[in-house]
Amino acid sequence: MVITLNGTGIDLTDAIKVYAESKIAGLAKYFDNITKAEIDVGITTHHHQKGQIYYAEVNLHVPGRILRVAKQEENLYKAIDKVKDHFKVELEKMKGKMRDQDRKELRGQKGYQE
Repeated sequence: MVITLNGTGIDLTDAIKVYAESKIAGLAKYFDNITKAEIDVGITTHHHQKGQIYYAEVNLHVPGRILRVAKQEENLYKAIDKVKDHFKVELEKMKGKMRDQDRKELRGQKGYQE
């Protein structure tokens, strides 16, 4: 998996880079065929009344699809965690649908009757 990281409105420290890359790289255990991940983290605006609002946006490239999730939070690390949790659910759902489709095809080839 190729991971690219971009920061908007903030300086990307080594800690942020390592944290974001490790969280997104961990998604490989839920779905094997992730080819590319584009991560964008930053600040939405500097003029918010309740403090700084950070966002994390990730585009995952899987065969035949591009999955995109964006989350906002008061803490950048929490935003990255929320994106990872959302992708975990989405990838497991996608994997289940693919598995069901494969089962239907195999049953059709073996001559099972439904």
